Amino acid sequence: MIFGEGSERKKLEQQRRSEGRLPPGQSLTLKWPVLHEGNVPRVDLRTWDFRIEGLVEKPVRFTWEEFNRLPQTEIQCDMHCVTRWSRFDNRFEGVLFTEVMKLVTPKPASPAGGPEARFAMVRGENGYTANLPLEDLMKPATIFALKHDGEPLPAEHGYPVRLIVPHLYLWKSVKWVRGFELTARDEPGFWEQNGYHIRGDPWKEQRFDTDQ
Repeated sequence: MIFGEGSERKKLEQQRRSEGRLPPGQSLTLKWPVLHEGNVPRVDLRTWDFRIEGLVEKPVRFTWEEFNRLPQTEIQCDMHCVTRWSRFDNRFEGVLFTEVMKLVTPKPASPAGGPEARFAMVRGENGYTANLPLEDLMKPATIFALKHDGEPLPAEHGYPVRLIVPHLYLWKSVKWVRGFELTARDEPGFWEQNGYHIRGDPWKEQRFDTDQ
């Protein structure tokens, strides 16, 4: 079963709900279910790169070695999937989004009315995309994760790098992430074009484009 068996899970679920940590419509899982679009990609770290493009003064490209030399942090967070499971107290190690943003200069609005960078289209392998406001990405726990609970990310969970945005539904936490493009408008990504909510706040149950 997807959530795990036994009275331990039910007891923990009740505890997390009483603590106000379990969003509406969610169930606690002791497992880490595998859900994604397409196949798990094969990654060659010799050719892997990470790109920041769009409304920036100068595009940036990192090799795998360069990305790994960026300052790294550990966070602890909960994860909430749109398919109604939640997994608690995950430890992720990696590079904070705010750390990456120190290396680029987003374009401000110009006096002539030029566009201002306010959103991002995050890009993964196989053409996968997810849109996010910069305000969400700049929150202190948003991280490009390299490890989970002290171990390198498993391939099925996003190795070598996965974006983690803990306060939104997990489809926004792009697996196999390869960079992002800063944009002026909030354009829909893959799942948003296929009926999912444009933002995906689990506390508001923003699962589908018909939800408020």
